[in-house]
Amino acid sequence: MERGLLWLPLLLAFIWLAWSGWNEYQKLEAYKVWAERFDKAKYDIYAVLGQKDAKLTWGKPTRKGMVDLESFFLDDVTAIDLMVGDRVVEFDRIPTKGKAALKFSRNAADSLQIPFTDIGLAAKWCQYLRQEREKVTST
Repeated sequence: MERGLLWLPLLLAFIWLAWSGWNEYQKLEAYKVWAERFDKAKYDIYAVLGQKDAKLTWGKPTRKGMVDLESFFLDDVTAIDLMVGDRVVEFDRIPTKGKAALKFSRNAADSLQIPFTDIGLAAKWCQYLRQEREKVTST
């Protein structure tokens, strides 16, 4: 009886881990279907981001699909910055810890932030989207 009670927390932990893995797998499968229509896309536990030509679409991943989708065009963006925590960082001084996000400024009062879990990936996307914005605005 005592051994059974000792193993119960382990069994509950295993059930929780199995459910968490199944839940994340369902999110990834929904993302794969969603990402097919984009030229470039990224999946993150915080947000999904897709690019088709000069149009960016982002939202939140769920098991049933992407929700809270928003779209905007790169030629409407005035600046793209890499944020770590609450401050803008430069590429030569990227910290290793903190909450990363891409900040898109569309005009003086309007901006939005797309969260990332990995600072390095956020930096690569920032550089890439800055180059794409330059291509769009120079034509």
